[in-house]
Amino acid sequence: MAPRILLDATAVPADRGGLGRYVDGLLVALHEQGADLAVACQRADEERYEGLIPGARVVAGPATLVHRATRLAWEQSGLPRVAERVEADVIHLPTYTMPVSAVLPTVVTIHDVTLFAEPEVHDPVRTSYVKSATRTAARRATRLIAPSHATRDELVRVLSADPDHIDVAYHGVDHDVFHRPSEAETKYVSDRLGLHGRPYVAYLGALEPRKNVPNLIRGWVLACKDRPDPPVLVLAGGGGWDDEVDAALATVPLELRVLRPGYLPWSALPGFFGGALVVAHPSRGEGFGLPVLEAMSCGAPVLTTRRGPLPEVGGDAVAYTETEPSEIGAALGGLIDDPSRRAELADAAHARAQQFSWSASAKEHMASYQRAAETSR
Repeated sequence: MAPRILLDATAVPADRGGLGRYVDGLLVALHEQGADLAVACQRADEERYEGLIPGARVVAGPATLVHRATRLAWEQSGLPRVAERVEADVIHLPTYTMPVSAVLPTVVTIHDVTLFAEPEVHDPVRTSYVKSATRTAARRATRLIAPSHATRDELVRVLSADPDHIDVAYHGVDHDVFHRPSEAETKYVSDRLGLHGRPYVAYLGALEPRKNVPNLIRGWVLACKDRPDPPVLVLAGGGGWDDEVDAALATVPLELRVLRPGYLPWSALPGFFGGALVVAHPSRGEGFGLPVLEAMSCGAPVLTTRRGPLPEVGGDAVAYTETEPSEIGAALGGLIDDPSRRAELADAAHARAQQFSWSASAKEHMASYQRAAETSR
């Protein structure tokens, strides 16, 4: 008999972000495969999850869960009570924290451990707590889920986690949402950004040091400063912190243009990715690299790095660079000058992205839940 799973979605932020896409995609796929599900969520998400997974038990926590400190405290005491109320067999925590006093088996997703190898590229306010919580999960969770083999290997190397207790489940991508865009979709995004057909290099993600945005800015300047019609650099997304971003932007020559439109709606992302000359994601570290996969699914030529799991995602279907400005500039300039190479990468990326699905991810998660339940028994 399949175990009943309580998934704690209370950590999903209001803007959804990568965690929201992971939780939403996973829940829908689990529901389609007949998983016995219950979901704990914030009050603002109650109706959303009732619509996504009809028939599942959805339990909204107190209104104060919008505050991170309150949510973490509730997770320790309130979540186990919800698990008892819905008669769960396994609790899944989709991000690094867990209730340490839970009597039920727990499965915790550890998205990445880059903060142990490079703590300086993470928010110093959160680093200490996240490291402590990750160590606790690595030691006490019944099973761990890693989104890539590279992240699993780092869990073993850095935290001495038991490899026999770690399951790898790649993220998926919603191919209905992230698709090759029509001309109308790309025109809509271009006009919305005020570009009106002007070529651009796209970035989507948080402004965090590990995302390497300052060096992307500097590399783009090197690739474009002597061009008669240089592409605009569009830095979409929000959140995070990186003091060097503003410093790098201050060095951009007047003839070059940078746009920072903030968050883009999901409906605009296919046109944003698919309409770009290049989607650049020269990250210094990832747990998986969901924006890379989503851009690939939209048929975009992608430039990224060989750091961590990114080659597991991109394979031979993306272009690679090192992380320094001169290297980014050379790789980016080469792609801008080679339309046939960009078209080749776009086709290869779209084809490779079809190998990733939330359905396949859900199957790996269900296997992990079953192992956790059997361990408890």
